[in-house]
Amino acid sequence: MVRANPQAETTPAIGRALGLSDDALEQRRPLRGQITKSEVRAVSLYVLQLRPDSLVWDIGAGTGSVSVEAARIAHSGCVYAIDKDADSADLLRNNVARYGDGRVSVVIGAAPGALNELPNPDAVFIGGGGTAMPEILDTVLHRLRPAGRVVANFAVMERANDTYITLRDAGMTPEMTVVSAARGRELPDGALRLEAMNPVFIVWGQKE
Repeated sequence: MVRANPQAETTPAIGRALGLSDDALEQRRPLRGQITKSEVRAVSLYVLQLRPDSLVWDIGAGTGSVSVEAARIAHSGCVYAIDKDADSADLLRNNVARYGDGRVSVVIGAAPGALNELPNPDAVFIGGGGTAMPEILDTVLHRLRPAGRVVANFAVMERANDTYITLRDAGMTPEMTVVSAARGRELPDGALRLEAMNPVFIVWGQKE
């Protein structure tokens, strides 16, 4: 179902710059850390090329990290945060209520079916699709507005490659990059070491 923008329970994050820290968001437990990390989020939002008036779908929204950051860019548009995990729905809604500035609507349901009642998007971010990915991509490519962009994140190269081929076969000129970052961690003796993060494959394309 589509949940209306939670303006009544939202305190707009006035003055918050783009770039929300991972720790600021409520995350799944015990799987804390299952979030689009800030380094990956920055690249994904960059290649999504949002406009101030963009209508955005965030499929597999999870914690809502991409949704709430997208809403900062599309400040005259709107964002739909779609996720099938009903058990984590309150977590997503809490993050949206805190950081979404009243421009993010939460949709709890499995894509592609959950997309049926939504308006056609200018931009689509796919953070999770699982075995339904082919059907989700088919719907996205059909519904995406002209000159719209789709960006998808993957932990597995084979799935990223499949999506790249799908976008290419749909007439796009797809691109792929890998974000492999490391974060500094201070040791007990004060020394600093780098702690590697899992690499993420980012695939994107633009509709003619």
